[in-house]
Amino acid sequence: MEKVIIFDLDGTLINSLGDIHVALNKVLAMRGATPLDLATVRGFIGKGSANLVTRAFKAQKLPDDADSCAAGLNDFLEIYSASAAELTYVFEGARDALIHLREQNIKLGICTNKPFQPTKIVLDRFELSDFFHHITCGDQLSSRKPNPEMLYHVMAALDTDSCLFVGDSEVDRHTAAAACQPFALFTKGYRKTSIEALAPEYYFEDFARLPAIAEAAFCARKL
Repeated sequence: MEKVIIFDLDGTLINSLGDIHVALNKVLAMRGATPLDLATVRGFIGKGSANLVTRAFKAQKLPDDADSCAAGLNDFLEIYSASAAELTYVFEGARDALIHLREQNIKLGICTNKPFQPTKIVLDRFELSDFFHHITCGDQLSSRKPNPEMLYHVMAALDTDSCLFVGDSEVDRHTAAAACQPFALFTKGYRKTSIEALAPEYYFEDFARLPAIAEAAFCARKL
C-alpha cells in the first residue's frame, strides 16, 4: 500500500504570521482603520484569506458587505503576494523531516487554505516545492477546509484512499475527522484549543518525532 502524508502549510510547516499580520494591517490602514495586534490576527487564521479579511473588517467595524470584503480580499492578496516570504520562516526541523520522509519513499502532499500565489512564492523561496507530489490551495476548489473535499482531492491526486494528515489547528483536526483519516497535530502552530480537547491520534512539538509517528500510523492502518 502507498504511504502518503499530507500537510497543512501555515502554522504547520511554516510560520507565516508576521507577513500576514503586516499585509492585513496595510489593508486596514487603506480604509482608515487602526491596526490589529499580532495575537488577534493569529486567531483569525485558518479558514482562508476571505474569512481572515471579513473577520478583520468586523473587528474594526468596517463595512463587511460582500462587495467591501471582496475589495478587501483583492487588496490583501495583492499586498501579501508581494511580500509573502519576508518575515515567514520554516519551522525548525521541518525540512529535515521532509528529507527523511522522502528518502523513505513516502508520497507527500499539501492541503492548505492559503491561496495559490502566496503558497507558490513561499514554497519556492524556501526551496520546499520539490518535496511535494501534489499541492491543493484554498482558491482552487469550490470549498475549503474543514470541508473534507480538499483533503479527498489531494488524496485522489496521490492515488490513495488513506493518508496521515499533519496540521496545527482546529480546522485541520476537523478536516481529518470528516475525511476519516488519522491526524498528527503539530503543537506549535495556530491552534486555540487544548491538545486534550482536540484529541488527535498523534501529536508532536519536535519535527524529529514525525517519521516515527508516520511509521506508527502506517502500521496501524495495516491492522
